[in-house]
Amino acid sequence: MYILLAIVLLGVLITVHEFGHFAAARLCGIPVKEYSIGFGPKLVQWKSKKHETVFSIRPIPLGGYCMFYGDTDDDPNGEKKDDPRNYNNAPVWKRMISVAAGPLMNFVLAFVVAVGLMAAYGVTIATPFVSSVTEGSPAAESGLMAGDVFVSVGGQDMTGRTVTDVSDAIGSLGAGSAIDITVLRDGEQKTLTITPRYDETEERWLIGIMIQQGYEPLPAGQVIHAAWDTCVDASTAIASALGKLFTTGEGLNETSGPVGVVQLVAEQTQQGGMEIFLYLTLMISINVGLVNLIPIPGLDGSRLVFMLIEAVRRKPVDQKIEAMIHLGGYVFLLGFMAFFTFKDVVRIFQLSLIHI
Repeated sequence: MYILLAIVLLGVLITVHEFGHFAAARLCGIPVKEYSIGFGPKLVQWKSKKHETVFSIRPIPLGGYCMFYGDTDDDPNGEKKDDPRNYNNAPVWKRMISVAAGPLMNFVLAFVVAVGLMAAYGVTIATPFVSSVTEGSPAAESGLMAGDVFVSVGGQDMTGRTVTDVSDAIGSLGAGSAIDITVLRDGEQKTLTITPRYDETEERWLIGIMIQQGYEPLPAGQVIHAAWDTCVDASTAIASALGKLFTTGEGLNETSGPVGVVQLVAEQTQQGGMEIFLYLTLMISINVGLVNLIPIPGLDGSRLVFMLIEAVRRKPVDQKIEAMIHLGGYVFLLGFMAFFTFKDVVRIFQLSLIHI
């Protein structure tokens, strides 16, 4: 059930993204040739008699597209310039709006989800606590228990801090180094010494716990502001992580493909419920929006760059050249996705062997 929910989530994020392109194009008077959800052979299709747009649903819910008459996907050789419906005959500013609207819709969806999250659960309060302890883990062996409230980690005061603060404090003390963790249990403070254990599957040092924090309802008037702050903080964190990934390679080992994302969402939702599911939806939606703005050929960011060049030169880049560049980008992105999908499958297979 949770796997299916995660797959549906990816489908929804992609549908929303492509709908942004579609709706913006319609509002700008740009004809849309096909609006497709999913990849692979067509399962269902129908055609709008008024706008001549073909709508289709395909079996693999990990992608989709919005195709325009005469764009590089429909006409890579630029042979349909005389078609009055040709995408490239529309003013460049309208085309830029239609491209930028895809990522924008992902940000809008994230904000809507954040509003629902703030309205339903409010903001975090109190000091983080241990929500679960993995059997046989270093934490379990040290005596750490579910319900223990963090007081300090390695001498750092954790009172009033966040889950991220506690996690960072544990991870910053050195690989395999013993950690003194002081917790509050039944009104008494207890100090436990825990030595993280290296997990070859996760490729990092772990002590084997899940951490949570309490929540406080928000007045209706503060929900919008809190949702906005949540989205800004999430966008800043994701943009920083993407910057480090592309400049230094930091985080490459933790990067997942679609299979890994589905597994993560399924596992975390099973453990944390609807609150975690909504938060992951927010984070992944922002991630999809930001990644699509990166100027890698094949992504929306690259198309915006070509349109900016056209606006400055007052002349478009040769359509054959642009199509070849985007094709190279598609090949790179497919290879990138295939690599991480293979990595995810191997990791899941290794986990299944461990649990036999």
